[in-house]
Parts: sequence; C-alpha cells; structure tokens
Amino acid sequence: MFHLRTCAAKLRPLTASQTVKTFSQNRPAAARTFGQIRCYTAPVAAEPFLSGTSSNYVEEMYYAWLENPKSVHKSWDIFFRNTNAGAPPGTAYQSPLPLSPGSLSAMARTRPLVEAQPNVDKLVEDHLAVQSLIRAYQVRGHHIAKLDPLGISCVNFDDAPVTVSSNVGFYGLDESDLDKVFHLPTTTFIGGQESALPLREIIRRLEMAYCQHIGVEFMFINDLEQCQWIRQKFETPGVMQFTNEEKRTLLARLVRSTRFEEFLQRKWSSEKRFGLEGCEVLIPALKTIIDKSSENGVDYVIMGMPHRGRLNVLANVIRKELEQIFCQFDSKLEAADEGSGDVKYHLGMYHRRINRVTDRNITLSLVANPSHLEAADPVVMGKTKAEQFYCGDTEGKKVMSILLHGDAAFAGQGIVYETFHLSDLPSYTTHGTVHVVVNNQIGFTTDPRMARSSPYPTDVARVVNAPIFHVNSDDPEAVMYVCKVAAEWRSTFHKDVVVDLVCYRRNGHNEMDEPMFTQPLMYKQIRKQKPVLQKYAELLVSQGVVNQPEYEEEISKYDKICEEAFTRSKDEKILHIKHWLDSPWPGFFTLDGQPRSMTCPSTGLTEDILTHIGNVASSVPVEDFTIHGGLSRILKTRGELVKNRTVDWALAEYMAFGSLLKEGIHIRLSGQDVERGTFSHRHHVLHDQNVDKRTCIPMNHLWPNQAPYTVCNSSLSEYGVLGFELGFAMASPNALVLWEAQFGDFHNTAQCIIDQFICPGQAKWVRQNGIVLLLPHGMEGMGPEHSSARPERFLQMCNDDPDVLPDLKEANFDINQLYDCNWVVVNCSTPGNFFHVLRRQILLPFRKPLIIFTPKSLLRHPEARSNFDEMLPGTHFQRVIPEDGPAAQNPGNVKRLLFCTGKVYYDLTRERKARDMVEQVAITRIEQLSPFPFDLLLQEVQKYPNAELAWCQEEHKNQGYYDYVKPRLRTTISRAKPVWYAGRDPAAAPATGNKKTHLTELQRLLDTAFDLDAFKNFS
Repeated sequence: MFHLRTCAAKLRPLTASQTVKTFSQNRPAAARTFGQIRCYTAPVAAEPFLSGTSSNYVEEMYYAWLENPKSVHKSWDIFFRNTNAGAPPGTAYQSPLPLSPGSLSAMARTRPLVEAQPNVDKLVEDHLAVQSLIRAYQVRGHHIAKLDPLGISCVNFDDAPVTVSSNVGFYGLDESDLDKVFHLPTTTFIGGQESALPLREIIRRLEMAYCQHIGVEFMFINDLEQCQWIRQKFETPGVMQFTNEEKRTLLARLVRSTRFEEFLQRKWSSEKRFGLEGCEVLIPALKTIIDKSSENGVDYVIMGMPHRGRLNVLANVIRKELEQIFCQFDSKLEAADEGSGDVKYHLGMYHRRINRVTDRNITLSLVANPSHLEAADPVVMGKTKAEQFYCGDTEGKKVMSILLHGDAAFAGQGIVYETFHLSDLPSYTTHGTVHVVVNNQIGFTTDPRMARSSPYPTDVARVVNAPIFHVNSDDPEAVMYVCKVAAEWRSTFHKDVVVDLVCYRRNGHNEMDEPMFTQPLMYKQIRKQKPVLQKYAELLVSQGVVNQPEYEEEISKYDKICEEAFTRSKDEKILHIKHWLDSPWPGFFTLDGQPRSMTCPSTGLTEDILTHIGNVASSVPVEDFTIHGGLSRILKTRGELVKNRTVDWALAEYMAFGSLLKEGIHIRLSGQDVERGTFSHRHHVLHDQNVDKRTCIPMNHLWPNQAPYTVCNSSLSEYGVLGFELGFAMASPNALVLWEAQFGDFHNTAQCIIDQFICPGQAKWVRQNGIVLLLPHGMEGMGPEHSSARPERFLQMCNDDPDVLPDLKEANFDINQLYDCNWVVVNCSTPGNFFHVLRRQILLPFRKPLIIFTPKSLLRHPEARSNFDEMLPGTHFQRVIPEDGPAAQNPGNVKRLLFCTGKVYYDLTRERKARDMVEQVAITRIEQLSPFPFDLLLQEVQKYPNAELAWCQEEHKNQGYYDYVKPRLRTTISRAKPVWYAGRDPAAAPATGNKKTHLTELQRLLDTAFDLDAFKNFS
C-alpha cells in the first residue's frame, strides 16, 4: 500500500479539483479512462486523468483511500465514493464549497452524487479486508511460523494480542468469499505473474511465504523500496528452489560440520570444546553467505564469534589445518616462548584461499576473542573499517564483516546495542554487517523467559531498521535461502541484516555440563531429536538426489581426512601461537629480509617543519571561510607561540600529528567531542559560521601527497568505540590510532576492552597493537567523577616485576624494556615530551599500546610550555626529567629528593619557590611509569647521596602511582633507604566534591612534601 502519510511532510497531495484541472490541459492523453485504476474485483466507472506518472499517482492514492478514506483529501474521498457508487463519467468530481466559516462542516456533510449500493459497499469492505489480511501476514506471520525444531518454543507474544488469524471472519469475510477472486495490490508478490487470485489461494500462498520454517520481520522498516525488495524475495511463488548440485553441496557441508564434532567427541570425550551439535547447519550457512558475497565482489571477510562452534568454523569455513587444531588437545604440548597463549576455542585465524564456488580469491579472518561473548563485535567492526579504508573501499563492496552471536548474549549485552548504533555513522560505518544468531533458546542454564524482556533475542536489531530473518535450523534449505537473501541484502543496501538460526544445544553449556539439572523437559525432547544431517540425507535419498552409498562414501571420505590429520598432529611438540594470527603484518618486522634493529631514531624535527606545521595550525587554509571570533583569538595566540618558538599542549599534538602525516602515517583520532576537544583546546575541525555543515580540517592541508588525517566525534559510547578503534589499529602497524576519553575516568565503561584485549592481547594472541589511549587526568577540585583516570588500574596490570632489578648495562636497555612490556604508561608534564612520545609510538620497530594520562589545567598553564629546542633533531622522549635548578648544582646539600609525575610538579615547584627551598629540595619527574626507568632513577638517587626519598602525588594513597612506584624505587636502591609518601590519605572516592576540602588536602600534601622533619616520627 502506498503510504501517502509517510511523505506528507514533503509533498502535499493534489486535491481532486487541481488534478481534474491538470487533466483538462492534455485532452489527448486523457482519453484513457479511470477504469485503469482497478479495485481488486470490481470495474470502476470512467473518469478522465493524465497518463504516465499522474496515472500512477492517482492509482496509488486510490489504494490509499481503500485502506483509509481519511488518508486523502476530502475532495478525493468524495470522488472515489462517487466513482465506486457508479457515477457517470465526468460527474464523479464535486467542486468543494468556497472556504468560509461554515465551509468545513458543509464539506463534511457533502453526499455522494449516487447513493452507494449495499453490494458496492460490501465489495469495498472486502477489498479492505483482503488488504488487511495480506498485511497481517507480512507484519505478524512470523508469530505462527514453525521456527523451533523442538516444537516447544517459549517465545511470548502476549504483548501483541492481535496476531494472524486463519479465520477469515476475523477480517469481516466469510466462507463464501474463499473462492471469490480478488485483484492483488502492488504491495504483495504472491501472485507471481497473476494479478488476481481466489482468497483461498491468497491465504495458502501467504502461509507458505510467512508461516513455514522462515519467519520474516521487516515491516517496521520505513523504506518502501526495502520492504518491497524483501516481499519479492519471500512472497514470489517458487522462489526457494535449489538445483540437485546445490543440494549435494549442502549435504557435503553438513557432513563435514557433523562429522568434525563427532570425531572430536570420539577422540577427546572428556575435553571441553564447545561443540556445534544441534546447530550443525551453521557451517553451510556461513559458507553460503561467503559464497554469495564473493559472487557479488567481496574478497575479504572479517568474522567474529563466541566460543561455541569456533573450532568447527576454523576447520570447515576458514580452513585451518586440522592437525593444528587437533594438536591443541594434547596435554603434553609445550608452549612457545612467546606469549602465555589462550584456550583453543578463543583463538583466531587469517587465511587466503580460493573460493571453489566462485573461483575467486577470498581472504578470511576470524578475530580472536575472550569469553566476554559480544566484546569482539566492535573490534571486528573497527578492523573491517580499517581494511576498507586502506584499500579505498568506500562503499564496502570488497570488504565485509560477519558477526556470530549467541541468543542470550545478543539480547543481554549492551555492547550489541552500542555496536549497532555505530553501523550508519559516517566515520564508523562498515556498510552493512551480516549478523548470525545461533539461537540455542537457552543461555548457560537460564530460560529465555528469565533472560530477556522481548519476544525474540534479536529485537535489539530493530533500532537500526535491520531486517530479521528467523529460520528453523532443522530445515537446511530454508537456512541456505535465508543466508543467500541476507548476503544479497547487504550487497544491495549496504545495511545490517540478522539471520536468527533457531536451533538447540544437544549437550550442555559445554561437553562436561549436565543440562538436565535445569532444563529437564527441553533435554528429554533433545534426546529424541534426530540430527539434521540424518534428516536431510533421508530427504535427498527419497528425492533421488543422492543414493545411500554416495552418502556413506561422503562420510567415510571426511572421516579419513580427520584420521590422517590426527596422525600428523602427534608430530607437533610445541604450540606456535603465530599459526593462529588473525592480523598478520607482513614485512613490518623485517627490513631487507633481516629482523628490524631494536633501536629508535631521534623523534625530533627540523625547525622548518615545526614552523610550517605551526603556521598551518594557526590559520584557515580555505578561502571565504568564516570562523568564530573566539576561535580567531585562539589561532592568533597559536601564531604568536610559533613566532616565539614555543608550543603549548595543543600545538605539540598538532606538530606530532602533522609530521607523521608527512611521513605517510595515517592518523585517526576518535572519541566523544575530540574534534574540538573536551576542554576547547584542539579545534582540529573548523566550522564556517555562515554555511551549515561546511567544515575545514587544516591538518589535511599540510603537505602535498600527505597521508590522510581522520578526526571524528564518536557516539556517546566508550565500550563500543574503544573496541572499534582497537580493531582499526589491528589492521595496520603504519597508522597512529588514538581514542580519547571525554574525561579519563570514562574509560571504566570500556574496561572489558582494556582488560581483555589491550592489556593481555599480545600475551594471549601474539597480536601487537599500537593503539593510544588519551585519558584526561588531574585533581582540579571538580569532584570525584572528573578527576582521576585511575592510573593505579593500568599500573597494576603492567607485567614488569617490582622486585627484580633488570640488567641496566644491557645495550638499548630502554627499547628492550619497551619490547618486553605489555603496554606503556606515561604521564607527561611538558608539551615537548608529549610530542616525542606520540612520534616514538610510530618510530619504534614494534607496536605496544600506549596509555597517556593527559592534562586539563596544564593545557593552558603558562609554565606548561616547551621550546622548539626541545623538539629539534637529536632530541628524544625523556623517560625521566631530572632536577635542573639550583639543587642540581649542589647535590650534596639537597636534603630531600621528591619524585612525582604529571601536574603536581607545578604545584611543588610553586610551593618550593614560595618557601625558598630551591637548594634544599630537588624534584624529579617520572614521565614514563611503565616500563619503569630503573636506570635513570638510579642515577638520580646516586646524585643526591644525602637526600631523603619521597614520592609525592595528588591522588589518594590507595590510588594513583604510589603502590606501583614505591617497591620499584626500593628495588632500584637495593632497599638502602625508605621511600616516604607525601599526598592525600586513603579514600574510597577518587576526589572530594567540596572545593574547600580539596584545597585543604592540597595544602596538607605540600606541607608534608616540604616539611623536612615530617618523616622523623616514622624513622
């Protein structure tokens, strides 16, 4: 049905008067009659109208009127009533009364010229009834589809009391209407080449389309073309047909899927493997999606999935060598030197092979993931976006993603919602993902009625208008058809789509679990359930597609493949995780065929480059572009800094980014409000004040042939967006990918990505990643929520040993330290050092995650400035910035050596000057906290032999850096001296919400730091 209401805001329908006037201007074309606009059964009296588009317009309006007479102009309502009532040609139109105080009520009282006959009214009602019936099947047919292979579905539609009714009386029809022929509307394809069908046949075809083993949810989509596309795919008679060859291929894939699980069960019956039993159809389903996508031009598919069925997918979809999978079950297999590894059903894989169906090369990547079931979703999206970006695939025609989900996790995990809402955002879209839900109809032991508030686990997908195809997994051909349609949808509309495989879990949560404890009735039914392979094989034998010996030969052939691989697997003695890489970086770790040197060149730049970047950063490189007056002042201030050979924090970042772009390094900065910067310091995107949506990114106007700079405000998400950026950084080592939290503590809602991927990723999966986290941090008196980025959490997860002093004489000690650590944690106190650490991140011969606690008040602090001299060739990132004042000139007179990091340094220097203690107290800044700079700190301690050692921080004692720094400092000096503490007392909250209390605590901190008798009571 044409929805005039949908476009009412854009187009006001013509009144009957306006249309008739238009008709009279083209009399020859008006020779056609209104009889061409048909109701479903009754001929309509003639009335002149225009041909072509106007004819279609009137016809659609007529259908809209049949559905709801109030949906058209009142004059059209009268016109159609008169026509249906048999008014002679040319007389159906009645001119509306002139507008006057009583005209509206008079119009409402206008009567048709010809009184409608009872039988005509009945015809109109019948037509509306049939339309309602068709629509009911399209909207709610899935409610009564036979989706559950167990026949015990607990899907509850109590919230939708009106469902499809096979009783035609419900729609105002009766039994005598079943054999009456009705013309079909344009919103259904059940007629095929026929334009009219008996009601009985209409119902039968609707039942076949919507109420068998496929349930289609799509009528919530607000795009008419997309709805019509889906209707055509499922309503057209005979559309779900397969050739005998396709059926044999499907059977062979089911054999591999089923026999793989049975082989593992025979060989390792007491091992957990999270097998696929009960949803063996997943393997042919995935292969069908890949085949169809490959046929449509895709040559790279990136996949993410939970643990159930992962080994089967690795073996029969990715085509991982079976012996590499089987050797994982050997308890005597020794671990490789590199990494701690992970359990076999968490590992990923990357493989390029020929797709035998399309004879095209296809690259398949299965991303490794933890047991946090949906955590890999945004990671897969980010990796897909990166691969599309680097190959210039702006429409997603070459690279795509497939995400597998469990039903309980799909409904229960908020990250699913966050990921869906990235799907159409300009800087995050991957142009459509195929989601496949392995719907076990149970969680671990939790019944769906206790696990979700929606009828289906897939209802979350409705928020982005993704069509949802439910399918009974015991009907392999229905599954294959749905998967073909899903792949075609993604190729056609480049939007997300969901395939809901309604299946069951033959074993418990794992092979060692007893499901009868909690779901006895379900598992009694499962015990009786014939496996899908057996069912389908019997069907094909009965159809004569294969015979029994051919089927048995297919089984024995695959069993032999498994046995031979099992024999070879016994030769494997060491687990090489590198065989399981999901993101290889060919050529990065070698140079001219040799391993890259463990060195890092100077991160400084020539003054010409610094000046050029600074000048662009302080200008608008686009003509006729009006910026905000306040921004003009900011750019002017930048220009003055450049003239004075000085940088602040924003300018240092600009110079680091700009120089890397010149060297061909793509930079991507993402997060909430990063374009301007939370604290209005960055302004990397300029907005024209007079032209809506006209923007300028000066960073992209720095050099000819430079690498692109991507800066993008994200949705208000941390978990999803950080996962996305992590995935983006996986794709290439030659990119600087940064995620900035709006405030540092906001990373806690992305803690899963940090704990499960960023911190242990290399140890578990030998996957290096150079992602950078920018976390604004500092006690500014703003309350507990916007103060601490929780550095203690990051430091606690560092893998260096606090009690072991490394070999400080080792060549390239600092670089080797970086190579051995799991991530780098820094808190820079100067813009120049921030500049260097960003450049070092790319110039290192390897990649490590970089955690930077960035400032807030220091962004504009007059002392937080760096001179160009600190950034010229030959300069490097300073892991430690030693005292360089009067205390350093006479180190023997120094009575106290304060160690600190970050913003508190400026509070300490101000207080030291106010107390006139610049010769008695030395202050050393630790800029790189992890890996810990043992070598440089030892030099500092030895330089001040008579000084007490104290760690000073603005964070509370049980937070911040103290618990990390103290034991390492003690190890550095062989525990020769105590390391005292000057800072806030332990507390539950990160900071006080009272400004006065904040200042009192800060003064107490400073008093302790500079009271040279403060620690005598503890001696």
